[in-house]
Amino acid sequence: MDSTAYKSGVTNAFKNAADSYDRGGVGFFTPMGRRLVELAAPQPGERVLDVGCGRGAALFPAARAVGPTGRAVGIDIADTMIEAARAEAARAGAENVELLVMDAERPSFARRSFDLVLGSYSILFLPDAPAALARYPRIMTAGGRLAFTCPVFEADSFPFLPPVFTPMIPASVPAALPADWQPSELRRRYNSWLSDVELLRATLGEAGFTDVTVRDEAVPMTAESPAAWVDWSHTQGMRLLWERLPEPVAGELRDSLIAGLSELSGPDGSLVIETPVRFVTARVGS
Repeated sequence: MDSTAYKSGVTNAFKNAADSYDRGGVGFFTPMGRRLVELAAPQPGERVLDVGCGRGAALFPAARAVGPTGRAVGIDIADTMIEAARAEAARAGAENVELLVMDAERPSFARRSFDLVLGSYSILFLPDAPAALARYPRIMTAGGRLAFTCPVFEADSFPFLPPVFTPMIPASVPAALPADWQPSELRRRYNSWLSDVELLRATLGEAGFTDVTVRDEAVPMTAESPAAWVDWSHTQGMRLLWERLPEPVAGELRDSLIAGLSELSGPDGSLVIETPVRFVTARVGS
């Protein structure tokens, strides 16, 4: 994989999605971000960094927890995400929030700047996440905490999606994808160290972290309708996949997803999909 081209693709996808990111009648990142902050337990007066903050699903709950004597900094490589989050901060009057355009692979902060580092569904998108994470203990206090989320990967499930979606993916989708976006390559890229708990612990240990805890929980993903879910999927990480599909195949995928999700819908057409999420917490070693 060309890491430069990959990073550019990720950046552009999220830049283009910023206006509609995590909007459109679907709830997932917001409840997941709240739960991540709950498990990370930021305390009043602490300094928190949110890596790949998007529009602030974890950042703003963390800012409320640390209060006026604390500080919550959000970084994102997509400048439009930062602009959108700044507007949210201004509307909320969140004076203890700072937002910066920054590459999370190389955080440029002074030593011991943060007590807690968060990453809600963001760490997995870094081209070399284990190497990037090894740069974070330097900017964290002794005993500082790390807390992040990722999918609970299953070997036979289609990447980006909860397992319930796998039967809804037409055969035309993998056939149309370029080699570096085939499901097997996506599993290698995204699942890898995150799917095996012992490998995850070992990887974080090598990066300078200890006391690693892995907790898998279901987060409800709610949508007003199957069509609303499909529209929403263009505003988050799955956008990377949509952008690589020819228009006829993308149309076939849309139809298949709407049909499959309709079978899971309630009487009013709404959806609640219990989505497995991995919550990881750790501390900076001594």
